Amino acid sequence: MVIFIYKDNMATIQPVTNGILNGFTKKEKIITMDNVQYLRASETGLDGPDQVLYSEVDTTTAANGRIRIKVEKNNVIESISVPGLLKKIAKNYPENIALVSRPEPSGKRISYTYKEYETQVRLVAKAFIKLGLERHHSVCILGFNSPQWFIADVAAIYAGGFAAGIYTTNSPEACQYCAESSRANIIVVEDAKQLEKILEIKKNLPHLKAIIQYEGIVKDKSVLSWHDVVEMGKKESDDKLESILRTMGVNECCTLVYTSGTVGNPKAVMLSHDNILYDARVIIDSIGVKNGSEVVVSFLPLSHVAAQLVDIFATMMIGATVYFADKNALKGSLVNTLVEARPTIFLGVPRVWEKIYEKMQLVARNNGPIKSWIASWAKAQGLFYNMNKMNGIDYRHWGYLFAKWLVFNKVKGALGFDRCNLFVTAAAPLGIEIKKYFMSLDIPILEAYGMSECSGAHALSLNDRYRLGSVGPTLKTLNSKLDNLDNTGEGEICMGGRHVFMGYLNEPEKTREAKDDKGWLHSGDLGRIDGDGYLYVTGRIKELIITAGGENVPPIHIEHLVLAELPALSNAMLIGDRRKFLTILVTLKTEMNIDTGEPLDTLLPDTKTWLKSIGSKATTLSNIIETRDPLVYKEIEKAIERANEKSISNAQKVQKFQLLPHDFSVPTGELGPTLKVRRNIVQKIYSNLIEEMYK
Repeated sequence: MVIFIYKDNMATIQPVTNGILNGFTKKEKIITMDNVQYLRASETGLDGPDQVLYSEVDTTTAANGRIRIKVEKNNVIESISVPGLLKKIAKNYPENIALVSRPEPSGKRISYTYKEYETQVRLVAKAFIKLGLERHHSVCILGFNSPQWFIADVAAIYAGGFAAGIYTTNSPEACQYCAESSRANIIVVEDAKQLEKILEIKKNLPHLKAIIQYEGIVKDKSVLSWHDVVEMGKKESDDKLESILRTMGVNECCTLVYTSGTVGNPKAVMLSHDNILYDARVIIDSIGVKNGSEVVVSFLPLSHVAAQLVDIFATMMIGATVYFADKNALKGSLVNTLVEARPTIFLGVPRVWEKIYEKMQLVARNNGPIKSWIASWAKAQGLFYNMNKMNGIDYRHWGYLFAKWLVFNKVKGALGFDRCNLFVTAAAPLGIEIKKYFMSLDIPILEAYGMSECSGAHALSLNDRYRLGSVGPTLKTLNSKLDNLDNTGEGEICMGGRHVFMGYLNEPEKTREAKDDKGWLHSGDLGRIDGDGYLYVTGRIKELIITAGGENVPPIHIEHLVLAELPALSNAMLIGDRRKFLTILVTLKTEMNIDTGEPLDTLLPDTKTWLKSIGSKATTLSNIIETRDPLVYKEIEKAIERANEKSISNAQKVQKFQLLPHDFSVPTGELGPTLKVRRNIVQKIYSNLIEEMYK
């Protein structure tokens, strides 16, 4: 690699060995323009893949675009590409286990070392080129987490294309939009079920050249098996691949992340090599990890930025081992993989933590009086210790140490968390009561905050920098500010740094709405920053309810207040935009169909126990709704009244509610692929029930 250096309007060439700038001072690594520092560009543009390509812009929406890389003063972190990183890690940790597959029917798992991982990536990349993958076109991947998903993703980048994940819950029409907008040359599907969607839309995809199926028996002659692709790669020389790698730059797009698209079509977030690997580096430097020894379980959708950032790139950066959970992970089988893998780092969305909480509550209900007393005592010790630790006091008194030995270690062992040093929640807010519950079991859940447009993470709570209600401080070298502050000190959270995306593919207008001309990403989230630099997310601008009286109401806060008052409730969604008063939709906790993920009419054991405690004889949810069981409805009403007592104004009090006929879920449409509530969809589905409350 060479770096082009400007000195007195003359150019000199300086060599770079193993990605390290030889003999450069910090000033020589950068160029200053208009008081802004940027990484220098390569002179030839043929020194890839770790080179910076020449650019004069900070934002682009073109598939073949590139952007300048801004750097913080006195804090120059070297750039590296995805291929450069994997090559480096495969060299440093060749025999470390990189990937451990889902269990086969026999129960056996297949492992790949980092050396084998890179070899497989190169083979598949060569096959992609042979199949006709063009520069700046995509490989769409449609399937559940697996080594093949990782390999296809990274191989697409190696071959000069984009990796583009598609949610497995997408309809054929939604799949078509992603494939069409990203000019997909290749689509990789998991099985016959996902293949069916692509075959249905194949005729509408003019750029499509190949379809690959990585699991099951391939019955369609026009579809390649994973084995076919690997064998094809073995027959190809390295020449074409190497020539593409030479032209690659860290400031080019390597990955497209499609937003959930709850309103209109999803947007394709363009992330460069530098965007996503810089964010991964900043996270790793903040949390303190051991290279070559960390273990992660992959189960969250890989089409979501959080899973890509952590599971694919951060693990690659530190030579960690990734275990893959089976397809039913989010339906209850996750704990089996956790117990086998014993992860050292665990990332879950709020719904995952809520499900673990519900199962633990169920187990606790069956404890006898002595066990219950011991558990209550131990949890008091755990909460006391962790609340003190949160405030900077690491007071390991005898009660905590005894409770750790007697209770906490056993609980963690049963959950597969006995080696876990970092528990993280992301993608949506997690209720404070659930956080306190896990803190009482010596499992402090740290909050992460970010979005696709900032490569994943922007703020993160840490074990020594943690406050309830906060998403933690902004990660080091990244910047936060609040825009349009109101008189309470709240404003729109804006993010700055090398992790901010390039732009939305082919959507300049939407890009300008999100990223201003100074490079600040406008999140659309409301928040505040306290005197110690802790960031608090208080609402969503678009989700902010403005009543007919002009009162601004943050729905999430009120929903959490209601849910905290009645554990039998599963979900709550506030209604009231441009209305005279607030109402709320609620659901009760029910069983779930393990195969489809659909909510059942059968109530959870905990819910049945609660019904019995209030004197209700109902046995199913439909039973309750058909009879409008007065005992159940009265208890929900009381819970809302208790929540109202904590409201800051009369305008923020809930006046009426409706109990819905089933819980929220992905198959029924109320939840998106990352288990966030799709508010606009819920309002459409239950519009009749909503209108009844306002008659």
